[in-house]
Amino acid sequence: MKKITRIACMLCFMAFQLNTALAQQKPNILIIISDDHAYQAIGAYGAKIAKTPNIDRIVKEGAIFNKAYVTNSICGPSRAVILTGKYSHKNGFKDNTNYKFDGSQNEFVKNLQAAGYQTGWIGKWHLESTPQGFDFYKILPGQGQYYNPDFITMDGKTEHITGYASNVIEDQVEKYLDGRDQNKPFCLVIGHKATHRTWIPDTCDMGMYDKVNFPLPANFYDDYANREAAKIQDMSISKTMQMGYDLKMLSYSKNGREPSVDRMNADQRAKFDAYYKPIDADLKARNLSGKALTEWKYQHYMRDYLSTAASLDRNIGRALDYLDKHDLAKNTIVIYLSDQGFYLGEHGWFDKRWIYEESFRTPMVMRYPGVIKPGTKSNDFVLNMDIAPTVLDAAGVSIPKDIQGESFLPLLNGKNAKGRDAIYYHYYENGEHAVSPHFGIKTKRYKLIRFYTRVNTWELYDLQTDPKENTNVFGKKGYEKLTADLMGQLKKQIEKYEDTEAEKILATPITASAQ
Repeated sequence: MKKITRIACMLCFMAFQLNTALAQQKPNILIIISDDHAYQAIGAYGAKIAKTPNIDRIVKEGAIFNKAYVTNSICGPSRAVILTGKYSHKNGFKDNTNYKFDGSQNEFVKNLQAAGYQTGWIGKWHLESTPQGFDFYKILPGQGQYYNPDFITMDGKTEHITGYASNVIEDQVEKYLDGRDQNKPFCLVIGHKATHRTWIPDTCDMGMYDKVNFPLPANFYDDYANREAAKIQDMSISKTMQMGYDLKMLSYSKNGREPSVDRMNADQRAKFDAYYKPIDADLKARNLSGKALTEWKYQHYMRDYLSTAASLDRNIGRALDYLDKHDLAKNTIVIYLSDQGFYLGEHGWFDKRWIYEESFRTPMVMRYPGVIKPGTKSNDFVLNMDIAPTVLDAAGVSIPKDIQGESFLPLLNGKNAKGRDAIYYHYYENGEHAVSPHFGIKTKRYKLIRFYTRVNTWELYDLQTDPKENTNVFGKKGYEKLTADLMGQLKKQIEKYEDTEAEKILATPITASAQ
């Protein structure tokens, strides 16, 4: 009897060791998604003023994607694309206003679950639905708040936590990792609120860029000549950015103030007032107007934005340090990206939504020890919908046939892989900021865009001679053959990804009265 017991114990121990070995063989996966973090604000992407040492660390130890893009530049839809590996018209979540994410559809985390992974999502979710496919989640309701945020827990209750959002989210991440089943590999998504509007920094970061005078982008005072959609937008720093809400000048607006200010405790509010009230008073005394006021708003916006990004980067560093401390770094894939790009004054704007470069392009960096050579620079086109098949590929899990993204591991591990020649984009929302819905393609040199609904028109850019996209050459003499070729490529992309709505619009000629 004792012998049988000893054998049983040995078998249990061997099974434990086997499970542990299998867990160690499969890479852990950590995906960090920020909100509205512009690639122009990251040191590794060439930013001269912004300091992002921890994001830069991932680049030094892994890879930077210099041509990473999104399929639909807006918060919720971008997350849906990342989860499903499919375009918005396929996953059903086209915009933040009219849709809720259908969590019953397949997501890459469900495939990982089936392969023995623990899955979790902590932080901003913003998909207007209950997460599915996760063993654990703790999410911000809606956009969440910068100060003393609420979280929705798995039992449906709301938990209020004192602190600054970026710090609190990382605290919850480490708490989760401390309690996970260490015999299983994990896939954890960290959803940061930063750097979403209204860019309230942590109290310790307020004022860190006050001595900097930010140079105006060359096209800050863009006149939008021959660009009808840009003319009707409502996302300019001069006209749209609000003094009380966005810039925290509370004396300018008693009603239009950022809600997080009223959530602050006494200590937080005292530090907030100590920083912002003198700026408010100084602005009143100056009595600025016209371009002088617009440029003041730009400087203050940039200082708040980059100060908010400082805590984001610091907490990314905390996550990396946690992996180091717990001997997880060597077997953990780390991917950092924003849900889309963002405007830092280019064209006179803030926000996102456009197929224009600053909005369409997103920062994306990745560390995968033993697979990606440190310091790798990728200049291939990759999309946020490629993350799902990439992590499944890395985990040795079959990629479902209906996933539209493509694993970019072959582009990174030295194999003779060919990247995309063109990428497709489709933005749907017809509401906030008055950005007209549109779709289009980007090739290595050109960008062709079809606007519809608000504005019915075409735009074409030669990105080699006009990288800032200031000059629309569609319809100009000498571009006929190029335009026809790009039209053909656009049609092929639409057919490839089965975007029937775009196909119908493409087939409908624009009449003179519709322009």
